[in-house]
Amino acid sequence: MPARDPLRQLLTGGATRLGLDLAEATVERLLDYIDLLVRWNRAYNLSAVRDPREMITRHLLDSLAIVPWVAGERLADVGSGAGLPGLPLAILAPQRQVLLIDANGKKARFLRAAIRDLGLRNARVAESRVEDVGETFDCVTARAFATLAEMLDGGGQLLGPAGRWLAMKGRFPQDEIDAVPAGFRIEAVHALEVPGLEAERHLVVIQRKAQDPVQS
Repeated sequence: MPARDPLRQLLTGGATRLGLDLAEATVERLLDYIDLLVRWNRAYNLSAVRDPREMITRHLLDSLAIVPWVAGERLADVGSGAGLPGLPLAILAPQRQVLLIDANGKKARFLRAAIRDLGLRNARVAESRVEDVGETFDCVTARAFATLAEMLDGGGQLLGPAGRWLAMKGRFPQDEIDAVPAGFRIEAVHALEVPGLEAERHLVVIQRKAQDPVQS
């Protein structure tokens, strides 16, 4: 496994720039997650990123950049893949229940192993298509999963009446915003600055449209 001190410094420094004061135990658990990802990645090809330092920046800090907009007691991470951003968010907030959704068997096996090895009692895995998950959540996250329209057409039922869908994107997705399905509205689009990452990052925050009152 890679030496921890440089990774720890990179993570804590980046978190500080994001305005996050991570407890020591949280930092170590996030680094444990990177250790697992490095090990499993050799056989399962979970991520194109191989360098642990790059994983800190492109995976952990990228995930932690959306923390100010994550709220509620129940979160679903759609197309979780290697657990991003769902696993870092579950580590950060052990009081929040997190469901990691991925239909890929290899990825789901990694997610279950990571939950077990990291001792995350607040996380679980749904090895299924997002369309088949019949629960609702206060917050739904999705990172590099699909277009906004595809996300909402397939998984819009996950979003509770007052919930927020947090879609992590690269460049400002104007075409996708213009194509958001009826019944949903864009609350805001935030430009994210991920420490150490020069690429553009945006967070699109989506809510359900309020239902018009029924006329008597």
